[in-house]
Amino acid sequence: MLRIRSLCLGAAAVAVLATAASANPFDAPSTLPLQAPMFDKIKDTDYQPAFEEAMKQNLAEIAAIANNKAAPTFDNTIVAMEKSGRMLDRVSETFFAVVQANTNDTLDKVQSAEAPKLAAHQDAIFLNPKLFARVKAVYDQRANLKLDPESQQLLKVYYNQFIHAGANLSDADKAKLRELNKEDATLETQFQQKLLAGTKAGALVVDNKADLAGLSDAEIAAAQKAAADRKMPGKFVIPLQNTTQQPALSSLTDRTTREKLFNASWTRTEKGDANDTRDIIEKLAQLRAQKAKLLGYPTYAAYVLYDQMAKTPDAVKNFIGQLVAPTAAKAADEAKQIQAAIKADGKNFELKPWDWEMYSDKVRKAKYDLDENELKPYFELNKVLEDGVFYAANKLYGITFKERHDLPVYQPDVRVFTVYDKDGSVLGIFYCDYFKRDNKSGGAWMSNFVQQSKLLGTKPVVYNVANFTKAAPGQPQLISFDDVTTMFHEFGHALHGLFGNEKYPTLSGANTARDWVEFPSQFNEHWALYPQVLKHYAVNYKTGAPIPQALVDKIKKSQTWNQGYELGELLAASELDMQWHSLDADAPKQDVDAFETKALADTHTNFPNVPTRYRSSYFLHIWANGYAAGYYAYQWTVMLDDDAYDWFENHGGLTRANGQRFRDMILSKGHSEDYGPMFRAFYGKDPDAGPMLKDRGLPAQK
Repeated sequence: MLRIRSLCLGAAAVAVLATAASANPFDAPSTLPLQAPMFDKIKDTDYQPAFEEAMKQNLAEIAAIANNKAAPTFDNTIVAMEKSGRMLDRVSETFFAVVQANTNDTLDKVQSAEAPKLAAHQDAIFLNPKLFARVKAVYDQRANLKLDPESQQLLKVYYNQFIHAGANLSDADKAKLRELNKEDATLETQFQQKLLAGTKAGALVVDNKADLAGLSDAEIAAAQKAAADRKMPGKFVIPLQNTTQQPALSSLTDRTTREKLFNASWTRTEKGDANDTRDIIEKLAQLRAQKAKLLGYPTYAAYVLYDQMAKTPDAVKNFIGQLVAPTAAKAADEAKQIQAAIKADGKNFELKPWDWEMYSDKVRKAKYDLDENELKPYFELNKVLEDGVFYAANKLYGITFKERHDLPVYQPDVRVFTVYDKDGSVLGIFYCDYFKRDNKSGGAWMSNFVQQSKLLGTKPVVYNVANFTKAAPGQPQLISFDDVTTMFHEFGHALHGLFGNEKYPTLSGANTARDWVEFPSQFNEHWALYPQVLKHYAVNYKTGAPIPQALVDKIKKSQTWNQGYELGELLAASELDMQWHSLDADAPKQDVDAFETKALADTHTNFPNVPTRYRSSYFLHIWANGYAAGYYAYQWTVMLDDDAYDWFENHGGLTRANGQRFRDMILSKGHSEDYGPMFRAFYGKDPDAGPMLKDRGLPAQK
């Protein structure tokens, strides 16, 4: 996932070295290589005054642009805005990285205080009538300006952003919009903080080791340590990840424990306590619908999708709709096989959601003779990273990596690498932070500390964050194949950021539409099982023996198994998102649980025993992470990535020439071009769902 934030204009820092010590480390650009954050100098108490000063400086810059007595030009208006807000970008990029990955009470308070101010700051820019008049004047004369294509695109993007942000509203409606934006920002922050607290508090506490039967010794040791860290000696704690299903459900043999873990996940923020998020959700849905109406859109979904590749809610609904029937059929067939496996196990209970993962693995093992525990010894995290993820990137794009220990980090587990381009020049810097912590948001994501920009003279500094279970001291850091896929996925985002080759920061790297930004990341997942890559990293951590071909064959043959479930939970979440954001502005306040039940039933995505990947009450993507009316993008981009991989397979697979073509035509383009033409130029035609359905073993639609 790409972490999306609403920041100010532009997204990089000026390539100027500080010449003197500053009172606040954000006062001047970092003196570290590529302006990497000075975590050794940044204190938690620095962020709030830095935000305040940065917003003050940025408003002064904006005022100077808006009040410029010279006639509006592309340079004195559009380029001037791109250059503005440098300090605000420095503090924002660093703060939001840390508050998501390593928060504390001080940082939470800063976020609560500054989020509404940042929303108001954004409004002060986009609702400035003098500034918009200049932007419009430049836009209206665009045909005569002789701009290069990237500059034309930037002008179009800015003009549309202003319109979309309410620049054409009356003063009274602008005032209403400001209040709505302020309230939205406040509620999103509250949701995020309640969810983090609820997820931590919702962890399953187990008294008896026997109840953890099925978990490995390493997993039990990790659960014991998690309990000790929480001052619960003698007990065991299974922390929750931010999805409905939990990894341990595939291993726990005690059904009561499975049910308890599932319910702990399902109800984490629906307990009627201080961490209950439902009231916030009800308010957010209402005010977003009201905001859309104010801006002239029938729904918030229509408002959001205006600049996405899909363009309209109907396009999204049609796309999801063509997947529902084959997914339902596949899930129903899987459920029959799982129920038979339960019976074969000598049990007579009816399949429930907390049984699915465990018995799905049993079916996979029986059908394909594949045991997930057989795989883990071949997936040691560092080998996966350096000999898998980095190796694939080298073979495709010619880039190399060197770990460095001289740059400060925000948490000891964070690692840092310099990334070198094919000609040996420094391309960027890559940080990775892979282990689960109680003070880290759930999921996995990528973002930038510094954006690439030729205008600003900056190179990219990017990071990946995940939530893998850290091995107990002295144990090897083994991960699941799902975790392996996550590493390849997030590094696909990192490549998108690293290969940015734009003049303007607004258009650079991964600053793209949601239903485009997941394309490079999901495409990169394909290389995890590519023979040349797999044999390079998948070796037994004890013996050094490569993963047996027979085991690889089993993995590949088994990949269409459980696709009904996996796609079903994603389609349910996608429809849940779209339904929440298709509410009319005059709709009454919704009961969260009742709305959820009806939304899934109405869209036929209430697949039996296939719960939605996220319930409304812990759907972080859509309530706080910028994916409102955008969760469909994961499946939309699966279509794009399967199409692209189909192209690779038809043109020689993993080769430098193919990688270079993909880099040149997709990864390095950012948003410098429109997405549809960009994809057609690479693929040779419009995207279609055929390769996607084939890859999942689902019947093609006629």
